[in-house]
Amino acid sequence: MLQAVERLHELEDRLRHGGGSKRIQKQHAAGKLTARERVTQLIDGASPFLEIGLLVAHDRYDGQAPAAGVITGVARIEQRPAVIVANDATVKAGAWWPETIHKILRAQEVAMRNRLPIVYLVDSAGVNLPLQDAIFPGQYGAARIFYYNSLMRRRLRIPQISAVMGPCIAGGAYLPALSDVIFMVEGTSFMGLGGANLVKGATGQVVDAEQLGGARMHTGVSGVAHYMAENDAHCLQLIRQQFRSFPAPDRLSFPASRPKRNAEFLYEVLPADHRAPYDIQAAIDCLVDAEDYLEFQPDHAPEMLCAQARWEGRPIGLVANRRGFLKVNGQTRVGGIVYTESARKVAYFVETCERQGVPLVYLQDVSGFMVGLEAESEGIIRAGAEMVETMACATVPKVIVTLNHASGAGYYAMAGQGFDPNFTFGWPTARIGVMEGDAAVQAVHGPEMDRYKSAGQPLPAELQQRVDKTRADYERWLDSLYAAARGHVDALIDPLKTRQMVAFALEASAGGRREHLALETL
Repeated sequence: MLQAVERLHELEDRLRHGGGSKRIQKQHAAGKLTARERVTQLIDGASPFLEIGLLVAHDRYDGQAPAAGVITGVARIEQRPAVIVANDATVKAGAWWPETIHKILRAQEVAMRNRLPIVYLVDSAGVNLPLQDAIFPGQYGAARIFYYNSLMRRRLRIPQISAVMGPCIAGGAYLPALSDVIFMVEGTSFMGLGGANLVKGATGQVVDAEQLGGARMHTGVSGVAHYMAENDAHCLQLIRQQFRSFPAPDRLSFPASRPKRNAEFLYEVLPADHRAPYDIQAAIDCLVDAEDYLEFQPDHAPEMLCAQARWEGRPIGLVANRRGFLKVNGQTRVGGIVYTESARKVAYFVETCERQGVPLVYLQDVSGFMVGLEAESEGIIRAGAEMVETMACATVPKVIVTLNHASGAGYYAMAGQGFDPNFTFGWPTARIGVMEGDAAVQAVHGPEMDRYKSAGQPLPAELQQRVDKTRADYERWLDSLYAAARGHVDALIDPLKTRQMVAFALEASAGGRREHLALETL
């Protein structure tokens, strides 16, 4: 675990440096703050910053798209949780990569699902034109951003604030135009459907950028923007002032107690071999409050742990997988597997939390559902469907932490990303995939391997190469950094920060109990 955390921290530090020192200096020379400096000045000093998608695209484009050129996350602004989207102009002038769109859409979904204000700090040269085919068209292309803008503005009444702090060109200009309030910065902002060169080529007009789309023109002539700031720092102050004008949020105080165990013990919970058993209760004792912990039906289907608990004072329903071999009514069960009884137990527990309005926290380490004659005879398919359906239809906030395995349909039933949980986290040990490499080898090559084994013959070199490739492919796909690079988790987190990050996620989602997002936006 220590090695995995160190590898994660090294990568995160490099990605937070954006386009590098020279481009940061260039940003400063232009009188502008960098995107991360803007975020730091915008949010409350004591607020955590729950960054979403830092690792997205880190292993693509020869490393030229750190964080996909956009910073997205959740933090407190004037004591109110809010979503922030900030273009990083040190990365290809803030141009949009395909993954930039994915990150902005995810940030908007977080704002919609949790009913949080959203701030856009715009500083972008627009679409990365050589990659336009993966950016511009399609249901989840760039247009989806403006669709979400419109839904938040007209249907969901979610505050949207845009600060144009650099270029904002072509279709990207609709993002601030569809916001409630637009700030621009004197001397460094530009907003227009076409830049000066495009205008000259299209119409023959010769005009400079300030006349065409500068802060003075849009705040004094066109009326498109609402406020002009003197510089970046002043602009960020005005945004904070805007937040102070919002109605005060409803706040509840939750008295918290410390966990039973010190957080440092989390580094020792998982074994070095991901297949080996461990005590999930030891991890839980490091995460939840020591007081008011009560396991639900501890002696029935114990491979699934359900419990009433408090997380930094907030009541939660906890769902986790036990690993190892468990004795149940004289029979041995394999932890991490979902059996018929355990699926129905979880479905009932989740339904109870939904009725009581208690948010759910899932600690995932699941290998899938039980298979075989006995399981099918007991109705595992129907029981699994009940578990999935109850979780999918729950309107209470759901926060996910993948500790180890998240395999097969068990990943789905444990509130996988496709079921719109409010936030998804993973430890550096997370392994998300349909199955493990050894199982894939057996599924793909098993019959052919068995023929040679039955004949007492060694595997041919060509077959052995295919077996080795399958196993290596699955190891790569199951690596947590691979998953994070593709947005399969919002963030990979150091286990020591799990309690803090989940607590803030629960705070941010406290106002988000609504009907399913898809139903509300139809």
